[in-house]
Amino acid sequence: MQDLLRQIQIRVNDNIYMKDPETSELGKRIIQESIGMIDDMGLEHFTFRKLAEKLGTTESSVYRYFENKHKLLIYLISWYWGWLEYVLVFNTANINNPEEQLKKAIMVLTEPIRDDDYFPHINTGKLDKIVINESSKAYLTKDVDQEKKMGLFVSYDRLCHRRARVWRRGKTGVDSRPLASRPVPASRHIPVRPARALWQRFVGPRHPGRRVAEVFTL
Repeated sequence: MQDLLRQIQIRVNDNIYMKDPETSELGKRIIQESIGMIDDMGLEHFTFRKLAEKLGTTESSVYRYFENKHKLLIYLISWYWGWLEYVLVFNTANINNPEEQLKKAIMVLTEPIRDDDYFPHINTGKLDKIVINESSKAYLTKDVDQEKKMGLFVSYDRLCHRRARVWRRGKTGVDSRPLASRPVPASRHIPVRPARALWQRFVGPRHPGRRVAEVFTL
């Protein structure tokens, strides 16, 4: 089972990158070091030149993987939402009781993010902080609608649809039908902060009586 889990790969839309960073050691190091650097210095001060110096390679080698740091940021955020969906599915797939599945899903999506040993080149704890602090910079651009049409934010859309189905099933006790495919304005799916922050806002210790619908509905 452990060997099988190590073979799992989080898929990211191939329109985001020039070359899939998961296909080479340099690509994985680019992801690993960029997470650490963006967490330390912020996106504004992060450059491919600094990244290349950290890696001991050329700046052009980094550009072979990503067109610019905007695309790199989208990759990191997309990977995060894809990984969170994987964690949600892994922890709830074998729970048949709708109410228990909902409770488990809430715990998965709101507990503190820890490093995932099955993805050693990605510090999910630091990546979580990047999503909180930097993710809005990936969406608040003039090209956001075009980028959404290209599927650059599909990982977040997919997670929203999955957690909405879990919520509806938990309320009704039956499986809901798949959500209809429909165009959604990009502004509706701008994730400002991860679900654990929503938990603190809506159903955390400061508001113990609040409903958790906001965490799971679109």
